Amino acid sequence: MANKLHILFLCGWYPSRVLTNNGDFIQRHAQAVATKHKVSVLHIITDKNCKKKIEISIDRKKGVTTYIAYVKQTKNRLIKGYRFYLAFKRLMKLIGEIDLVHLNEIYPFGIFIFLLNKPYIISEHWTGYHQPQAKNLAKIHLFLSKIITRNATFICPVSNNLKQALEFLGLKGNYQIVPNVVDTHIFHPITKSKKTVFTILHISNMIDEHKNVSGLISAVSELNFPYQLILIGENSNQYKSLTKSLGLSKNVTFINHIPHNEVSKYIQQADVFTLFSNYENLPCVILESFACGIPVISTNVGGISEFFPETFGYLIKKNKRHELVEKLTLLYQKPIKNELEMHNYAKQHFSYKNIATDFSKLYEKTVS
Repeated sequence: MANKLHILFLCGWYPSRVLTNNGDFIQRHAQAVATKHKVSVLHIITDKNCKKKIEISIDRKKGVTTYIAYVKQTKNRLIKGYRFYLAFKRLMKLIGEIDLVHLNEIYPFGIFIFLLNKPYIISEHWTGYHQPQAKNLAKIHLFLSKIITRNATFICPVSNNLKQALEFLGLKGNYQIVPNVVDTHIFHPITKSKKTVFTILHISNMIDEHKNVSGLISAVSELNFPYQLILIGENSNQYKSLTKSLGLSKNVTFINHIPHNEVSKYIQQADVFTLFSNYENLPCVILESFACGIPVISTNVGGISEFFPETFGYLIKKNKRHELVEKLTLLYQKPIKNELEMHNYAKQHFSYKNIATDFSKLYEKTVS
């Protein structure tokens, strides 16, 4: 594309001083797009520590200028809504003229689209649109979401599975799948020294209903070979009592939040990345493991199978603990060694360059 556009990333989720990891996958999309275009991020979030009604923060990192409004907490929904509106107007005044909007989160943040007379595309990542979780969506949520998606030039879920979930709910539009992005310069294979202990890595938000961390811990307790399970994520210590009750205190390491640029170091040293989730879309950490040449064992949920070559690990059924034990044992006995193929696959499908090109093509069609 010859023209460099000014793209507004309108984000309901985004890393902030309130939630440091919230929507970091959106941040990486923005950084990828910033390699080809001017990108401004707009995000508004309630902050209980706000002393003023609205506090503005502006930051620039990796080519992305981020405008965040922190809104003083209130129990009154009308006051909260009005403060969000005022914050939005203030931020847009700072951002200035834009060419198009890249909306990240259909609802409720998509309501701001009605205040902008600009063409827009949508990226959506939320697992809440899948069944049975979607049964809890409010009628107003679905009503407004149908209007927002219908008027978008493109809707870009990260997987075909999420596309089908959105369509099932009646959210019609022009769908184009654009997956999550991986920094393949940071996530790459390394030469590892030989070790006697098999390292199983799990990185997540540590929410058991979602990630089934307790099921993973219970499964590894049945392994009959030397292993170390590393759990990385905020509040991972909540599972200490479970590991103690299973006699695994020496086998499990707990690490709370770490910066994203340090995640690669743990993946590169692992023998397998494992996800035993009950539901997913397309977890970045699986793609990052591929980029590092590390095999993956995951439950076959959401859109994971759409970007999971069969030689890169194993997909198992949800809640089937014996399958997890079986595949971990098989991988211990017969390691998968195709690091270069895995990295090249990640580079071809999820690199900053490729994702930026995919979005640029959609932007060009949107403004033409």
